[in-house]
Amino acid sequence: MLSHGATGGGLKDSLDPHFPVTNPDIARVNNLYEPLLFWDDDYKVAPALATSVRPNKDATQWTIELRDDVVFHHGKSLTAQDVMFTLGRLIDPDAGASAGSQLSVILDLDNSKILDDHTIRLQLTMPYAVLDELLAEYNAGIIPTDFDPRKPVGTGAFKANTFTPGQLSSFLRFEDYWGDPAWVDELIIYDFADDSAKVNALLAGQIQTVDNLPTYLVDSIGAQGSSALVADTGAWIPFTMRVDHGAFADARVREALRLVVDRQQMIDQALNGYGFVGNDLYAPFDPAFAGDLPQRTQDLDKVRSLLKQAGKSDLQVELVTSAGVGSGAVESANLFVDQARQAGIDVRLNKADPNTFYGEQYLQWPFAQDFWYTRNYIPQAAACALPTSPYNETHLNDPEYAATYAKAIGEVEESKRNDLLHRCQEIEYERGGYIVWGFKQQVDGYSNLVQGMTPSKYLPCGGYKFRKVSFVEGA
Repeated sequence: MLSHGATGGGLKDSLDPHFPVTNPDIARVNNLYEPLLFWDDDYKVAPALATSVRPNKDATQWTIELRDDVVFHHGKSLTAQDVMFTLGRLIDPDAGASAGSQLSVILDLDNSKILDDHTIRLQLTMPYAVLDELLAEYNAGIIPTDFDPRKPVGTGAFKANTFTPGQLSSFLRFEDYWGDPAWVDELIIYDFADDSAKVNALLAGQIQTVDNLPTYLVDSIGAQGSSALVADTGAWIPFTMRVDHGAFADARVREALRLVVDRQQMIDQALNGYGFVGNDLYAPFDPAFAGDLPQRTQDLDKVRSLLKQAGKSDLQVELVTSAGVGSGAVESANLFVDQARQAGIDVRLNKADPNTFYGEQYLQWPFAQDFWYTRNYIPQAAACALPTSPYNETHLNDPEYAATYAKAIGEVEESKRNDLLHRCQEIEYERGGYIVWGFKQQVDGYSNLVQGMTPSKYLPCGGYKFRKVSFVEGA
């Protein structure tokens, strides 16, 4: 039995494949379900349930060829009908699927065709050159036509066993898995709201793996029978400002708060050096990344000037954070409070428990934090930067941005598409609601009694692919 300690979680924990929010949710869906394609450890699209996903010349049609040896946990064989059913659920507004916001815009399921049991031709409403990137996301897992959320089944290496929201979930090895089977016969995922409790459980041998290991513990756990797993990623922990709320509705105030940040200090102290400086833009691995925009640095004189222009020289704000956001969040929030004080800004820190942070107010906090894993620009923006995005935490609703993004996703020629995406990034840089101070190396922990943990640019703990983890012989 392999036990994993996941950061955060709460009473809203879910086994829904299409709306994972917290780290425990994401860990669960990556072991229960599988998308048509995978992001591999190097953040390259690789085959999964589909052996091929290819566009026609203008990317208005995509042909999907499925594996013919995949079985769901309840014994039903995977067919094209299941894929079409899944896509229908993803784009159903009543289902609230986080992966479906962009798919609902571009998929024309009524005119898509099942060519045979293992082949589909998807018709799109417009050219879309990176559909494969959307289909590879962890929140696009394929489910059967008889899916029941109360008794969820997927095609993953583990099948559901027990589930207690806010506490733990258990899974059994799926003996008929199409790929390399899991090494262990049972997987348990525990929720941990407290970093100390999580690490103590690892060191005591109660769990064998943890995600989001506090970076200041990397050296100390090595002397206590555990090791750190470090991966270069595009993961980020932004400060989120609602562009439609109070003082944050003024772009000058948002610019001032960006210039408060000493980004290198954040990297050095909040991440203990495990990361690199950001410039209020995401998707650093994307070929379209706008790395030519001027690097913002702390400028307290300009902060005061901007606030004076905005009539907010006595600015007072509340910043909401939580340990459930993951390692580096509370630490960077504390630093922000100190850095803002130097400019005369009064920031009151609200350290909410994970249940509260990711509860009813999630996505409504005027000024808060969140976590995002590695994505390229188009799928990331689809998730967070449009009025239709499921996680539009900054409440961005910019007509120029939306129009430019719409042109970009329909542009097949890469250089032209990148030019349009560059303009999208300029708009976010100038008047968006994110403070992206850095990108963190993913730091996780594991007991020296287990093996098979590999760094992944995509998700923690080797992409949460626990089927690869085994116990060291004799352990």
